[in-house]
Amino acid sequence: MLRRSLSVSSIDSQVTLVETDAQYIIAAGAHRRPLRQPRPNSQFTIGARRVIQVPKGTSAVTKLAAAGACIGLGAGIGYWVAKEKDTIPNAQDTRVLGSEIAGLKVPAVIPNTDYENEAKPAYYNDTATPMHQRMEALVLDLQDRLVVALESLEPSRKFIRDRWEREDGNGYGISCVLQDGEVYEKAGVNVSVIEGTLAPGQLRSMRERNPQTANKLNANEEYDFRVAGVSVVVHPRNPYAPTAHKNYRRFEVYRKSNKEAGPVLAWFGGGADLTPAYLFEGDVKYFHQTLKQACDAHDPQYYPRFKQWCDTYFTNIHRDETRGVGGIFFDDLEDKAPEDLFHFAYDAGSAFIKAYVPLVAKRMTMPYTLRERNWQLIRRGHYAEFNLVYDRGTKFGLMTPGARIESILMSLPLTARWEYMNQPEPGSPEAHLLEAVRTTTDWAK
Repeated sequence: MLRRSLSVSSIDSQVTLVETDAQYIIAAGAHRRPLRQPRPNSQFTIGARRVIQVPKGTSAVTKLAAAGACIGLGAGIGYWVAKEKDTIPNAQDTRVLGSEIAGLKVPAVIPNTDYENEAKPAYYNDTATPMHQRMEALVLDLQDRLVVALESLEPSRKFIRDRWEREDGNGYGISCVLQDGEVYEKAGVNVSVIEGTLAPGQLRSMRERNPQTANKLNANEEYDFRVAGVSVVVHPRNPYAPTAHKNYRRFEVYRKSNKEAGPVLAWFGGGADLTPAYLFEGDVKYFHQTLKQACDAHDPQYYPRFKQWCDTYFTNIHRDETRGVGGIFFDDLEDKAPEDLFHFAYDAGSAFIKAYVPLVAKRMTMPYTLRERNWQLIRRGHYAEFNLVYDRGTKFGLMTPGARIESILMSLPLTARWEYMNQPEPGSPEAHLLEAVRTTTDWAK
């Protein structure tokens, strides 16, 4: 159904009141551009824009006052102009959205997706260099190669590189972030190389989760740590393109009283997983099979072991569903020689580029409607719930004195949505996704 709208503008902002059968929606922003996708029954943010609903039947004076207040909060006092505009679609309209897809082109070749046949870097076999320095080189290399691959799909923006130093001088990080692109609504590829003293809560958590760690670390002794890691989260704009996460790290623990003796404990951790809003089984199988190949090259038991670990770890217990369709996950890995585990981390970290970026290229130009966009935002809300409630990395970072909060919370989506008692229709694509995250599937078959 087409209805009439009222536009209220200032020099820097615009508010559009969209009349539908359900309510009015007020959309405000710091940039004058049309509202990409009007949404009913919600209050949310799109970039710098705010969307606030008011009941249908509100008087014109009240609507103008609300719109003016909305702009005033977002952009300061401006010059108000009220005018009627042409008809616009009802918020429930299923016409195609996503004007950004029109100009997107899939490159003939995505860089850095053929790691098996590429020459290994110098640090790969440099056994004369301490392992923590080689791990630092690895995570920086993984960051650079993934950024190049992701940017090959994005026509409008490049990653910003934000290098930061800890205030106490104990390490640094490089946060590569891309926001509000045509392909990526938000993508982060972060490296951190830090050291410090284990806080009591961190030591207690490490001892509780692993009996071997408890045997090696005395609860009454002070320890220092050193860690180098790369952490990745990509939230594409198109609802059909899946979100993905990757993290690889090496963690070393030293006795504070005798750090020169070397680490008393050292392990590798990490993994990669896929979180689609819509299920394309072929895509999920390809993702898992690519990770399995990287695992099988080092140990045929790695993939089934780490796949089950991933399904268990990435679970929203309060919803009785996994965050997505899984992948691999491992922690406290020290079952082989450090050199062998380092080579495994190299292959697994490199395999992620091959496993994931082609899926974004495959789905980023698919037309979508308001229905798909809203469902994507609901699933992102569930993603945020896991990261804030259960994720160990988030908890460890927030407990670390002097931690950089912006980098720790980089994994959260730019936009999300929570609807009261949302239930997809039986047999719908949305219900199919829920079935997948509430059951366990051997995707690598």
